Amino acid sequence: MAETTSVEKKYNKWIIVLSIAIPLAVAVLFGVKIPNAKPLTFLPAIYSSTNGLTAVLLVFAVIAIKNGKRELHEKLMKTCILLSAAFLVMYVAYHMTSNSTPFGGEGVIKYVYYFILITHIILSIGIIPLVLITYVRALAERFDKHKKIAKITFPLWLYVAVTGVVVYFMISPYYS
Repeated sequence: MAETTSVEKKYNKWIIVLSIAIPLAVAVLFGVKIPNAKPLTFLPAIYSSTNGLTAVLLVFAVIAIKNGKRELHEKLMKTCILLSAAFLVMYVAYHMTSNSTPFGGEGVIKYVYYFILITHIILSIGIIPLVLITYVRALAERFDKHKKIAKITFPLWLYVAVTGVVVYFMISPYYS
């Protein structure tokens, strides 16, 4: 078994810290409301679009690497990480200025919505360390290990990105 490189060791602590801190910060900030702030009602459409763009770029990044275009793959993946970070900032900003919108659907669609929402939330937390580990393995030029974990990270990240858009379209009729 190959030893962990110094690059990987350098980032492992950050991966752990960020994997815990990001979900905790989102949970805490989700409950914080900025007094007298104008609701940022335009943000859900933007951050949903950011999720959609992330999904598209993830697919293009996989196509790029399968076609031997490593530099393009790297640029697309860095863009996906930046888009995910931008999503997170907008999501928190929206929820700090606006009340949560309850889903108004009834019957089977309500169960479908909550299944998609709950799996989206759980996997959005789990994807953080996977993305960071996958990225660090590429930085460390441990492409064998990078490829192995990317096969897990990619479909989960794609699911999170796509279901983010689906949740938006399902809840959007109920925004006030």
